[in-house]
Amino acid sequence: MERNIQRNGLVNLLALLAVGVAGFGVARYADSLAGQVASVFLGLGVLVAFVSWFQMRLEENERLEKFELEEMARSKGSATLFEAKETEVFPAARARQQFDKFFVPIFTALLWLLQAGGAYLLWRWLSNLAAIPPLKEEMMALSLFGLFALALFLLGRFSATIARLEDHRLLRPGASFLLLGAYLCFVTALAIAGVKAEFPKLDFYVARVLCALLALNAVETLITLILEIYRPRVKGKIVRPLYESRLVGLLGQPEGLITTAAQALDYQFGFKVSETWFYRFFEKALAWLILLQLGVLLLSTCFVFVESGEQALLERFGRPVAGREVLGPGAHLKWPWPVDQTYRFRTEQIQALNVGFAPDEDDDPTHGKTVLWTVGHGNEDNFLVANRERAAFNTGAQPGERKAPPVSLLVVNIPVQYQIRNLVDWAYNHENSSNLLQQIATREIVRYFVSADLNEIMSHARLAAANALRDRIQAAANRYQLGANILFVGLQGIHPPVKVAPEYEKVVGADQQRKAKILAAEAYAISTNALAGARAFTITNQAEAARLTREMTEFARAAAFTNQIPAFNSAPSVYRQRAYAQTFASATARARKYVLLTTNTHDVISFDLQQRIDDEYFNKISGAVTPPQPK
Repeated sequence: MERNIQRNGLVNLLALLAVGVAGFGVARYADSLAGQVASVFLGLGVLVAFVSWFQMRLEENERLEKFELEEMARSKGSATLFEAKETEVFPAARARQQFDKFFVPIFTALLWLLQAGGAYLLWRWLSNLAAIPPLKEEMMALSLFGLFALALFLLGRFSATIARLEDHRLLRPGASFLLLGAYLCFVTALAIAGVKAEFPKLDFYVARVLCALLALNAVETLITLILEIYRPRVKGKIVRPLYESRLVGLLGQPEGLITTAAQALDYQFGFKVSETWFYRFFEKALAWLILLQLGVLLLSTCFVFVESGEQALLERFGRPVAGREVLGPGAHLKWPWPVDQTYRFRTEQIQALNVGFAPDEDDDPTHGKTVLWTVGHGNEDNFLVANRERAAFNTGAQPGERKAPPVSLLVVNIPVQYQIRNLVDWAYNHENSSNLLQQIATREIVRYFVSADLNEIMSHARLAAANALRDRIQAAANRYQLGANILFVGLQGIHPPVKVAPEYEKVVGADQQRKAKILAAEAYAISTNALAGARAFTITNQAEAARLTREMTEFARAAAFTNQIPAFNSAPSVYRQRAYAQTFASATARARKYVLLTTNTHDVISFDLQQRIDDEYFNKISGAVTPPQPK
């Protein structure tokens, strides 16, 4: 019987090795991510099955050694044969003990490293994939993985049953990995079938789950190694193999959960709960209860509730249902899954796509500060834009001189907003309508910019360019029958490339300074000309006034001279005296005058043209007018 167990362990090892190699080859050929990760589990199962099979051989050799020594002892009838040291008499037992003491812990630690390293590397590999590779030969891979699952399940179920009935602890690890491998192959086949049924990321998600399962297995192995250090050693007690995973055994034989639950209930309540009629009924009807739940779940797929603002496509076996291709908001009935399937779309929602940039949410430069040209607005692309100023400059270049191309690079952030107008066209005319619309918008924008002018785009022609781009993208979408309505095209964040932004700012600054100096010169010219004109006007008017004054004065003097001649001829002395008096009056108009009035004298007129009259002069005048009084 022991030889049959060893043979069974060897068959398990070879089966895991063959299916692991074949499964990895099929997964690589079909580009199945889940199949490649499942092959790692099969590879670890090969190592565990090999160690358990080798340990079976050591224990079998130990058993045969003891049996032979017992037979020899009975035949000789003497105990002198056993007077030698036990290590010399039982080399097979010593080899088995050394194997259990040193090799098994080392192998378990190595197994933990392989599990942890495999989980990390596989997760990193899946995370660094630029795009999920499409599956090839899906039906071939699906059939082969189904065949692998069937073969592993039959061998694993047989080995698990033998291990349970005959209590062969070393047969359990290989049997558990056989059953787990069968389930993983079955899950891989389901993932491939899901991809075939137009769930393109199902294989990728299954691979992610298997990576997490491998990491969980590594955690369990590490905990087992730590607990093994503190486990009490009882001589003669048969322990569970250190490299045997309880998680793998539970996943390979889920019916063990029922037994474990029954034992826990018995221990908790203090009596055999597992022998009550309710537990017996529950155990017998568990399959029917699960089928009932699955039936209710399947029946629930007959009802579809489409929310407001949404529309749904109804397909039967992958084809649109005639007359009910599009379901509007509300409740609808359909055949259960997978006969009928619905795909929801938010047709009234305004959706957006970005051309020329990909916003970086983790490092947003616009958060809380002004964005400069020298700071990137995310992952931005450069567009070629015509430059008419450079083209005009190149026309004056000398023959043979190197000319700069009449184009410039410009960074433009262009959000495009659209709505789904015709759901049937949007869903069925093209495989990926949103991606096609992105490419159409990019193509039309590139075509428009190469015919536009850089300075106009960056200044006054931005709104006109946005409207023109919207019309051109809408026309192209209509030609491809996308069923989309372009609502808005914006030109935002227009700036030169970040690397040349400082030099561009210098050019713009120099141009602004040139314009400022020109305007200042024009203002100075206007001010100077205005002042010169005003001064010339003033001088001209003053000269004209002086001319008129001089002419009128001379005319007046000529008229006065003409009138004075008859008066002079009539009385020359009187004329002279009057003229003198008039001249004297005008000359002394501002001088001080004193009038002394006396009586009983003749009039004596005295003129003193000095500014100041002193006492001597006053006494002299008064003496001449008034005679001295007698003493």
